Amino acid sequence: MDKHELAAFLRSRRERLRPEDVGMPSGPRRRTPGLRREEVAVLAHISTEYYVRLEQARAPRPSGEVLASIAVALRLTDAQADHLHVLAGVAPARTGVHRRDVRPSVLTLLERLPATAGFVMSAAFEVLAWNELAAALMEDFATLEPDERNLARRAFLDGHSTGTPLFGLEDVASFRHHVVMELHATLGRYPSDPAVRGLIHDLREGSAEFARLWEQHDVQARPALTKTFRHPAVGLVTVDCDTLTLADRDQHLVLYTAAPGSRDAESMQLLAVLGPNQLHSTRTS
Repeated sequence: MDKHELAAFLRSRRERLRPEDVGMPSGPRRRTPGLRREEVAVLAHISTEYYVRLEQARAPRPSGEVLASIAVALRLTDAQADHLHVLAGVAPARTGVHRRDVRPSVLTLLERLPATAGFVMSAAFEVLAWNELAAALMEDFATLEPDERNLARRAFLDGHSTGTPLFGLEDVASFRHHVVMELHATLGRYPSDPAVRGLIHDLREGSAEFARLWEQHDVQARPALTKTFRHPAVGLVTVDCDTLTLADRDQHLVLYTAAPGSRDAESMQLLAVLGPNQLHSTRTS
């Protein structure tokens, strides 16, 4: 929690609001711009003393509920409310559901990366979009049911008929830890999303390992910078893994690349030539 930055942010937003912006009479001439601190406290349903201490950088960390009330009182946008939570060191909570629609520009970008395996993943680990090389390296996502395109389900429940966990990924244990950590954060952002809550329920009921890891409440996991796949056509393929955040939709663009001139790069080139359609019969035969 950055108390001084939080205090400065609160003051700046309060001073930009006029009484009439929040349905209050402007009254006589004011000595300071914007709302008074006690007016914000009334609107946020918290004590004036506590709000004053927040602006003086002397208050303890506010709860998520208090921050949400202050965000409403100060008429913050979603982005500003998220920033408020970040300054307070509290994960922002969203009342809606996570997004599954992918920006057209991102879809175009995927198609313009022929030497890179790329896919877009939702906050609930659903694979939403992919390019041909990603399908050739991992699996032809177009042939899978939506639940089978969920990486969290594949990592823990492995309900797909091939019996291959997580598309042939070698280090599944590390990815499982990452999934649990991220789903804790996702639930904090979307506490009322039925899809998120349903996914976590299914994983806790269907996987003893997930239930055990979930109860540990780990909040940090070292991101994997490389991944190795055991592919039925080309054998082991090790790729660099870069994950880009698509902040406007709370999604991630995952990119797999191989070092130029390496055996792995040759394998990726071969997969690009073969494509997912020819490889699908190899996987299921």
